[in-house]
Amino acid sequence: MAREFQRGHKAKISDLTAGTDLYVGVRIAAPGLAFDISCFGLDADEQLSDDRYFIFFNQPKSPEESIQLLGAQAGDTESFRVTLDRIPANIHKLSFTATIDGAGQMSQIGPGYIRVVAGGEEVVRYAFDGTEFTTERAVMLGDFYLKDVWRFAAVGQGFDGGLDALLRNFGGEVAEEEPPAPAQGAAPGFAPPAETSAPPAFGVPAAPQAPQPAPAFGAPPAPPAPAPQHQPVHAAPTIVAPLAPRPPHAPTAPQPPQAPMPPQAPMPPQAPMPPQAPMPPQAPMPPQAPMAPQATGPYGQPPQPPQFGQVPGHIPGQGAPPPAPPFGQHPPAPFGQQPPVPQGGAPQTGGGLQAALQPYKEAATGQRWTSQNQQLMRADLTLGDMPVLARQGSMVMYQGKVDFGYKGAGFAGRVVGNATGQEMQLMRCTGRGQVFFAEDGSHLHPIELQGDGICVSAENVLAFDESLQYEVRRIEGHGIPGGALFTMQFQGTGTVVVKTHGVPVVLPVTPTTFADCNAVVAWSSASQVIVSSQVRLRRNAYPGHSGETVNLQFRGAPGNFIVVQPYEV
Repeated sequence: MAREFQRGHKAKISDLTAGTDLYVGVRIAAPGLAFDISCFGLDADEQLSDDRYFIFFNQPKSPEESIQLLGAQAGDTESFRVTLDRIPANIHKLSFTATIDGAGQMSQIGPGYIRVVAGGEEVVRYAFDGTEFTTERAVMLGDFYLKDVWRFAAVGQGFDGGLDALLRNFGGEVAEEEPPAPAQGAAPGFAPPAETSAPPAFGVPAAPQAPQPAPAFGAPPAPPAPAPQHQPVHAAPTIVAPLAPRPPHAPTAPQPPQAPMPPQAPMPPQAPMPPQAPMPPQAPMPPQAPMAPQATGPYGQPPQPPQFGQVPGHIPGQGAPPPAPPFGQHPPAPFGQQPPVPQGGAPQTGGGLQAALQPYKEAATGQRWTSQNQQLMRADLTLGDMPVLARQGSMVMYQGKVDFGYKGAGFAGRVVGNATGQEMQLMRCTGRGQVFFAEDGSHLHPIELQGDGICVSAENVLAFDESLQYEVRRIEGHGIPGGALFTMQFQGTGTVVVKTHGVPVVLPVTPTTFADCNAVVAWSSASQVIVSSQVRLRRNAYPGHSGETVNLQFRGAPGNFIVVQPYEV
């Protein structure tokens, strides 16, 4: 009986079957989408060090034929034959992937699976559907990997960048296609296309095809009806159905002639009205001021009242309408709410639920760190192959197989952190997936370091790559209450995410740059920082005091900077 795997499940091949000549079937489909299903043979560093072990439609087998592309059969979109005993020693992992050929997203796919069959019997299956993905265009479905023995893992990990991002993740290169050179020679003359074959006669059945023998290595039995021959998606032409022409308007049927109206009888004569008494003369009216000329419509006609949705004072067809007055406008509606209904009109319907959610969809860029908005940051652990260290409790959501562990600073680190006020309670995020970080609605800013350094207070650090080196750095000057003498210095290659209250400002360092230590967020590590000599250590120490506490003076060569937030701790 086949074992049903979920995403992240793993098992030894020997626990599933005693066979090593295996059949791998993949089923994935979506209306209007075409898929490329491939197998990557990776080395111990999970890199495609040998292009001959990239098995796809244009390279259907490896040199020793331990991995073979078989095509569509037995209800599978694509199938492979894997002989584990024949795989060379330098190949440590086989990653089976599916990518979309053209536009589309993996969230559009229907129910699918990747399965392993041994001796004609299915031993394991990992089922998936579009609800497990969002904007991904490529996905790693399952892996055979060597860890003392061969094992199978259900992965289900996607990439937004499609096949290009998948190749770069495995260390491959994307070849640029060169345009074909124009054919040389004389221009061809007019000629009708040649018929390749005569049209079939009406009612003649097609010749039966000879049954094919079942594969020797134990592929699943073929269905009763022979499956059509599989063609690679890149070789088959794309057929676009023509739009049906709009039917011509039917002529209006002639109306039957109306019967003439019967003559009406003449009206009887009315009696004459009696003469009325003459009206008494009225006093003359006082002269009035001349009336202002009124605007007239086209051809001297009086202007018509504006219609619904028309700007007053504008005549349709005569130039662009003037801008509508701001009176009565409403601010944007909060998330998920409909805009207010204008008085005197029906509510305006937008594009439905999808249009309302579109501004808040996940931003996918194919990079390791991606800002979803000003207060939310996403880290893709599948890129870079390194863990992420983040402030404990800052994870708000994650996708994929991610493990969270406590990152201790050791006894010496705790002593230094407590003494300097620069202690960071960190967690270590590992695995293959995406993790979303946020804290208290603070603004988040990813800062990528390429061998340079930056100084950031521990209170302003949200997360960073484990490849960065960090240590406590002392600021020159006299003792300052509150632990403002120290900061954290990050150096190396990687990204550190800094949080601020509000939108910060970046200023260049000059010999006369001073900043409040409670508002400074970060500065370049090459800057020289000293405590200003004009410092009042107490707020409101005497009447007329400015209220400022400690100022820091920054010095450095051109190119150094400081980051200041519009907020004081």
